[in-house]
Amino acid sequence: MTDSSALDPEDRKIVTLARSARARNGVPEGAAVRDETGRTYVAGTVALDSLKLTALQTAVAMAVASGAKSLEAAAVVTEAETASDEDRAAVRDLGGAQTPVLVAAPDGTVRTTVTAG
Repeated sequence: MTDSSALDPEDRKIVTLARSARARNGVPEGAAVRDETGRTYVAGTVALDSLKLTALQTAVAMAVASGAKSLEAAAVVTEAETASDEDRAAVRDLGGAQTPVLVAAPDGTVRTTVTAG
């Protein structure tokens, strides 16, 4: 586990935003991504009858829909121990294989950082 206060301030920001989205919306996961210009996109899990997206997939989709060309970093707040293959693939598609994905517990403690690759 990583003390969130030891993170880069911009990484700490996306973890905080992801945690807030999860809590505010009462969804299983919250996520945030930061694009190449420093803009952030925040989302929660989408669970409709006709559409199912993880929070990280939704955040990546929001970035793409807003014109982002790349990602600098991503964060997901979840009960899971690590980011799913599907989540990492979504981040990789926009940010590349080396894009860091911070995986945090619901309390905001970063459990691990993996690459999208």
